[in-house]
Amino acid sequence: MRPSLLNPLFAAVTSLPGVGPKQDKLLRYLLSREETPRLVDLLLHLPSQVIDRRARPKIRDAVQGTMVTLEVTVDRHRPPPPRNPRAPYLVYASDDTGDVVLTFFRAKPGYVEKLLPMGEKRFVSGTLQMYDGIPQIVHPDRVLDEEAIAKLSGIDPVYPLTQGLALGSLRRAVAQALQKLPALPEWISPEVLRRCNFPPIAEALTRVHQPVELTDILPDQRFWSRLAFDELLAGQLALALIRAQLRRPAGVRNAGDGHLRNKIIDALPYALTSSQRDAAAAIASDLQQPVRMLRLLQGDVGSGKTVVALLAAAAVTEVGKQAALMAPTEILARQHIKTIAPLAERAGMRVAILTGREKGKERREILLRLAEGEIDLLVGTHALIQDDVIFNDLALAIVDEQHRFGVRERLALTSKGEAVDVLVLSATPIPRTLVLTYFGDMDISELREKPAGRQPIETRTIAMSRLGEVTDSIGRALQAGKLVYWICPLVEESEAEGTEHLANATKRFESLQRHFGERVGLVHGQMKGAEKDRVMGQFAAHEIGLLVATTVVEVGVDVPAATIMVIENAERFGLAQLHQLRGRIGRGSEASTCLLLYSEPLGEMSKARLKVIRETTDGFRIAEEDLKLRGEGDVLGVRQSGLPGYRIARSEVHAQLITQARDEALRILKDDPKLKSERGEALRCLLYLFERDEAIPLIGAG
Repeated sequence: MRPSLLNPLFAAVTSLPGVGPKQDKLLRYLLSREETPRLVDLLLHLPSQVIDRRARPKIRDAVQGTMVTLEVTVDRHRPPPPRNPRAPYLVYASDDTGDVVLTFFRAKPGYVEKLLPMGEKRFVSGTLQMYDGIPQIVHPDRVLDEEAIAKLSGIDPVYPLTQGLALGSLRRAVAQALQKLPALPEWISPEVLRRCNFPPIAEALTRVHQPVELTDILPDQRFWSRLAFDELLAGQLALALIRAQLRRPAGVRNAGDGHLRNKIIDALPYALTSSQRDAAAAIASDLQQPVRMLRLLQGDVGSGKTVVALLAAAAVTEVGKQAALMAPTEILARQHIKTIAPLAERAGMRVAILTGREKGKERREILLRLAEGEIDLLVGTHALIQDDVIFNDLALAIVDEQHRFGVRERLALTSKGEAVDVLVLSATPIPRTLVLTYFGDMDISELREKPAGRQPIETRTIAMSRLGEVTDSIGRALQAGKLVYWICPLVEESEAEGTEHLANATKRFESLQRHFGERVGLVHGQMKGAEKDRVMGQFAAHEIGLLVATTVVEVGVDVPAATIMVIENAERFGLAQLHQLRGRIGRGSEASTCLLLYSEPLGEMSKARLKVIRETTDGFRIAEEDLKLRGEGDVLGVRQSGLPGYRIARSEVHAQLITQARDEALRILKDDPKLKSERGEALRCLLYLFERDEAIPLIGAG
């Protein structure tokens, strides 16, 4: 149950005066919420910069092009003539040194008269321009009387916005939300407060949203840092609670004598790499320990994670138990089963797949066999965590591409068995520093080599102005029977300005079809699953030679014969994504080529990214470089800069707070594992505020 103290913060933003259905829709988009955002969401949406309105010169001394606040007397109004309603509404005002014209376009009748009454003194703030030698402010940002200006600091926050949402209305909503802030208990220990010089949370929120000094909104200052620490502590505490749950002593252990694993290894067409052998041995050893396994297996695209996962599943099958492998997309799940099924068959393991596509009688049969223990390994999407999926004896949960799943899914899968061991697979190599923050305290195995027989990939960058040459060389490759991917960034013209010139997959498909006819196919994210599979199948069977695609092919598409990839507008993709896409070629026995097409002129960041991709195919090095260039967001496929899953904490500024939050979380669990104390109650508030409350039910569990 959420502490009742927090109820005012969990009220809908539409409960605020002036926030109607239109704003609700825009705020959902801005704050990435499915439902109506709550006041807490507004308060955690922090400003990105400030406007300094403290300069109060006389009119004569005001500098053109600067932000000024003038103290003036309103002299006269000049509304637009009736014949020309589009003309501006002018207000003439003055101080003892000169005159200024205040200009309003399309002003509502009566609005300006009320705002600037004749003969009254007002404080007018905006950017001063000269027009025909006379100082002028067009649409002043603020018009205030003496009483109102006395309450303001003169520094206004500027927020990230979305089209259609006015800065003024967002500011007003935030100011109203601040008024509703209840007296929150302190959850940070006195020692940390002292060491980091943190203010109370109410002061931190107020000073970031209503700055008194220009520096108040900087992420490295004490107000923002306090909020970042709160967010990191909530994340680390939730991870620690889950870890404590997963690390509880487990009874019967789950690794057999190796007879099935040996059969799988014998059935492989190549020898395991040394890092595959090490990872498999580490997993087998974990499965024999008296606590549950929590291991992250990370390796680059094509480093052979699926085979290691199968060996882990075989180890639990050897003692008559079951394993599940959950992937984030159907394409990925089917990819795994394609690799796993023939090897499992040779070893006598029974495998099945369950996604949204298996329905009716077929689904019922799978569920029946699963419950009777006749399936050893079930591969699937989040269809695996539905209530009617019941395992006979689930011992191992393998979760693929972890950062696309929330903690909730991980818990839902492990709750389908007793003391289930957890193996997480990640195809995005993640720098060590990040593993701690994102996955918590896991043991890590890294697959550093590529399996034998993999061919190197040559990567080249080519300007879009040479598109004709690229098309000609693709034509020659198709003549020679090669399979080619052509990746485009968008499916359809975006309405946002500036993207019309970008290739869109459908248009590119049509223009390439004019060149090469029936040999061209198209897949994109808005196609139905079966249709996508049909086109992919044609490509794999060489019925089409050139596949135009959006980034749906980024993960899990496996066509070893494909040896050429063209990525259009490569400068628009993150490093991790370029690396993932390129990993779709170079999977067979032939040398492969990746062409990165870019639009000129290139920015510094894009140049640096393309240079890294050209120089190396080592995913771990790419991840480290990505971290330097972008911050964590992109490394984990999360687009904003900043830590994945975090809104306030910034990796480049708050890195040292991450370790402190982790130590603090572990100390809390040691002293008060059930969060029963007064501070424990306060920490429960923290978990709810930052949406980490999925960990709270665990406190009472087992």
